[in-house]
Amino acid sequence: MTALGRASGVRVGGWGDAGRAMRGPPPPLPSGPPPLHLFTCPTVQPDMLNVHLLPHTHDDVGWVKTVDQYYYGVQNELHHGAVKNILDSVISALRAEPSRRFVYVEMAFFSRWWHQQTNATQQAVRELVRQGRLEFANGGWVMNDEAATHYGAIVDQMTLGLRFLQDTFGDDGRPRVAWHIDPFGHSREQASLFAQMGFDGIFLGRMDYQDRELRKKKREMELVWRASASLQPPTADLFTGLLSNAYDPPKHLCWDLVCDHDSSMVGDPFSPEDNADVLIDHFLDVATKQWQSYRTNHIVMTMGGDFHYENAHMWFSNLDKLIQLVNAEQQASGSPVHVLYSTPACYLWELNKANLTWSLKEDDFFPYADGPHQFWTGYFSSRPALKRYERVSYNFLQVCKQLEALAAPAANVGPYGSGDSALLEEAMAVLQHHDAITGTSRQLVADDYARRLAAGWGRCEVLLSNALARLSGSQEAFSICPELNISVCPLSQTSARFQVAIYNPLARKVDRMVRLPVSAGAFLVKDPSGHAVPSDDSLPSSSFPELLFSASVPALGFSIYSVSRVSLRRSKTHIPQPISQKPGSAVLNIKNEHIRATFNLETGFLMQIEDLEQKLVLPMNQSFFWYKAGTVGQKISQSSGAYIFKPQQQKPLPVSDSAQIHLLKTPLVQEVHQNFSAWCAQVVRLYRGQRHLELEWTVGPIPVGDKWGKEVISRFDMPLDTKGYFYTDSNGREILKRRKKRESRVGERNYRPTWNLNQTEPVAGNYYPVNTRIYITDGKKQLTVLTDRSQGGSSLQDGSLELMVHRRLLLDDNRGVGEPLLEEGSGSWVRGRHLVLLDAVGTAAAGHRLLAEKEVLAPQVVLAPSGSALYHPGATRQLQFSGLRRELPPSVHLLTLARWGPQTLLLRLEHQFARGEDSGRNLSSPVTLNLQNLFSTFTITRLQETTLAANQPRASASRLQWNPDTGTTPTPTVPPLDPASITLQPMEIRTFVASVQWEEFAWSHGGDPVQA
Repeated sequence: MTALGRASGVRVGGWGDAGRAMRGPPPPLPSGPPPLHLFTCPTVQPDMLNVHLLPHTHDDVGWVKTVDQYYYGVQNELHHGAVKNILDSVISALRAEPSRRFVYVEMAFFSRWWHQQTNATQQAVRELVRQGRLEFANGGWVMNDEAATHYGAIVDQMTLGLRFLQDTFGDDGRPRVAWHIDPFGHSREQASLFAQMGFDGIFLGRMDYQDRELRKKKREMELVWRASASLQPPTADLFTGLLSNAYDPPKHLCWDLVCDHDSSMVGDPFSPEDNADVLIDHFLDVATKQWQSYRTNHIVMTMGGDFHYENAHMWFSNLDKLIQLVNAEQQASGSPVHVLYSTPACYLWELNKANLTWSLKEDDFFPYADGPHQFWTGYFSSRPALKRYERVSYNFLQVCKQLEALAAPAANVGPYGSGDSALLEEAMAVLQHHDAITGTSRQLVADDYARRLAAGWGRCEVLLSNALARLSGSQEAFSICPELNISVCPLSQTSARFQVAIYNPLARKVDRMVRLPVSAGAFLVKDPSGHAVPSDDSLPSSSFPELLFSASVPALGFSIYSVSRVSLRRSKTHIPQPISQKPGSAVLNIKNEHIRATFNLETGFLMQIEDLEQKLVLPMNQSFFWYKAGTVGQKISQSSGAYIFKPQQQKPLPVSDSAQIHLLKTPLVQEVHQNFSAWCAQVVRLYRGQRHLELEWTVGPIPVGDKWGKEVISRFDMPLDTKGYFYTDSNGREILKRRKKRESRVGERNYRPTWNLNQTEPVAGNYYPVNTRIYITDGKKQLTVLTDRSQGGSSLQDGSLELMVHRRLLLDDNRGVGEPLLEEGSGSWVRGRHLVLLDAVGTAAAGHRLLAEKEVLAPQVVLAPSGSALYHPGATRQLQFSGLRRELPPSVHLLTLARWGPQTLLLRLEHQFARGEDSGRNLSSPVTLNLQNLFSTFTITRLQETTLAANQPRASASRLQWNPDTGTTPTPTVPPLDPASITLQPMEIRTFVASVQWEEFAWSHGGDPVQA
């Protein structure tokens, strides 16, 4: 078996069959009015304070223990948690008493438990769901993070979980409420996605401590969140409830095995241990105080916490007593409080019936702090190697899902065995968990996350081999080189002749430089037509020379290039030349047709960038610095850790005052190699034809022998008057305007859009998540830096940008992980890229939007030795292929193309420009597409439009309507569905389930069109 067919090492189907493309057809989506939990909600008392008790458990999909350790309840000395026992116990307790209700969230755990149950238990659970007594909130595979996650991965993981619920319980199981009680800050894009998925509202647990206190005083703990500046309201409006006590029970009212010394309610007047009156009085005091922060006669109390309800009887028996004593004895004595088991959807319904006007929020909930010097902005950058692995895996997953759709069943079963995208899809969904992609788990758990991704890659690689063989007409021993970023690829390094297949997952042609390590000698590269293409074959790397050539790849397709060694004698060797750095030396520059970059020879630093076409010139200084974190033995109230960024001083220290530099120039590339220290280096690169400057940085292992933790940044300083503003993306989609501290006549002033901030941490308190880009502008010129993974970033001074690239810390920040962020091994040494764009303001959006799309969904390079068998006798080799008959316009992004059922595909089309942001090429205008005869391997025979997560027909989907204090807006009407005329408004995503008929490939045997 080839490298692509190696065993995964993980039991296939370990998480059930959710998301597997080759299962039977999904049940039809509901099309009538919802037979909703609203009809099964408990009775409330209109003239009393109704306290909705929400029994729930918060089950982290990995954190201190691995996913499997939490599910099975092993290694409890590390952290107590046994999800299997929790679900067993909860179902038993619900069946024992018909008034009880429970809320569950994480489908990664529930789906696994479900597939291990008997038919009788499954039927009992279906009845609990039908009665509304077991309610699913959120419903994603995990409760995803909102800072370090890309919107495409969020949509994928939510779709996976919600599809499991739809397939298993039908519309009875569809969550109506989003439930993000533990993520460490909340993004506006996340709220927009939830609204587009059809959720009626969201409940949040964590918010900034200053914001929380102010909202309590103003009674604005519940609001309408307008989560898009482009989509027409109320499309992205989402009712938002801020929970009073995060997601924990009130103090002294916690009745779980893991609660700290809280006494069970005795309720026996003849016992000396009777404590019922004391606990009831305390409960009524808590309820009355909480009521003062909310606006209706309904409040909610979360009765649960991390891995609660392993002994559900213990929890429910105490809650039963609480409800009975308050509603019977206390009401008889004149108490105005009514207590009831409830759910998030039932509570939300009561708020909606109140028909109040709610305050409107249009920004986000970043950054989050739980105390004056405790800003949770470190996790934006923690574990950068894992963050990059996740981003590359998202790229590869989309490639696999597209090929699975284009090649029909031949992708799943073929000459290389059985493969599918399901295992990688599930692993990627787990990685979106708010302690996974964040880098806030223990090291053993981070290693397990990486193991899951690797196992998923193995199954996908088999799929990729089968699909490429089917589409190219030849059986190659395909292999992927996952270590190309460090110039390692065994096949290219040992072969005199090989083929390079490059697959492009974008819906437009791309030109891409391909760089491969090779053996010594001169090489000839030919394109699919057999023509020689320009190449450099003697670029240096760490141990092998590198081959560089430019490839052109059609939309949603591949090109296969041939590489052959024509001489054992090496061509002219291109070796980076050391540059004299004497004081007073002249400057050094590299340039191509579009850009010139100039370096200060005395310092070795980048000092200027120019756009030659637009005649834009921007002086700058780019270098690396580090913030001093806590040290062992130091007595400080808060240290930096996996979550928290707490620099010991505001001014970072330079890694070096100068960099040793070497210059490399060839016909295809020009590079300046900078060496800042033994653990920090960078290559500044310009390929021929490239419109951006590439900065490839290498950092690590960060030295800590001086007993100081270090948080390393790349900083750009420019003479731009940015007036205190900078801009960051929200999960890779819409852009948010940020404002930093500035000096004014009244002293230092810091800013949050919705409250007057008392800034206690001028650095950490001004850091924001950067998922794909950050930029600054003076109104004329714009400097944008694109990232290859999620990082933390800021602009702490006018004209300055900084991005945190790596962190290595000696202390834990006391937020539960229990170990310092002190990565060893592969995670300690990190290589990444920043792409720098200089543009005029009016055309900058076109540059950064289209470049970000190319980087997130980069071409996949696959190698094969030369000489192979045909796919079957009589087949014709195809060296170039496109899955589209015509390209999509640049403003349209093909977000999803994936198998959905035996005869159906899931298709998402996205307008990737915001309203009014592009004035150069009119890319912010609505665009209309014709889907008829668009794809080359299949024909769409029927099209159904759905909500974003594909679990409701769009035409019949409805949400609760809310009244913001800016006035109500009618819900936009759903346009008639015409496959020949699909219109996308700026920032709109439209989702379709398409019934398809696959075409007979030209090299296949004759007969009727292939239909799965």
